[in-house]
Amino acid sequence: MATKATTDASFSADVLEADKPVLVDFWAEWCGPCKIIAPALEELAEELADRVEIIKIDIDENPDAPTKYGVRGIPTMILFKDGQPAATQVGAMPKSAIKQWVERSLTAGASTAA
Repeated sequence: MATKATTDASFSADVLEADKPVLVDFWAEWCGPCKIIAPALEELAEELADRVEIIKIDIDENPDAPTKYGVRGIPTMILFKDGQPAATQVGAMPKSAIKQWVERSLTAGASTAA
């Protein structure tokens, strides 16, 4: 499954009410580092499809969600678990580092959530 886009209007349904963890990529068309990580996020959406959904939101077209979650620089990735922000990563990273961060974040607190 490839990444999908969300908007301020559908953010709650797409992210907060999702039945599995969601990694939200806050990005903009003019952001060079955002474009650099985009292919890695597409690949990770396929590789981690059974564990996490990856959703992108354009901050220029959708200012409400980035404001609500304190996004000050892009790219910012926020992992939501059970409708709540669970982990945040700011800045571009190689695919391997993004994957490690996501996997660590998914398992963090897993024993206490059971």
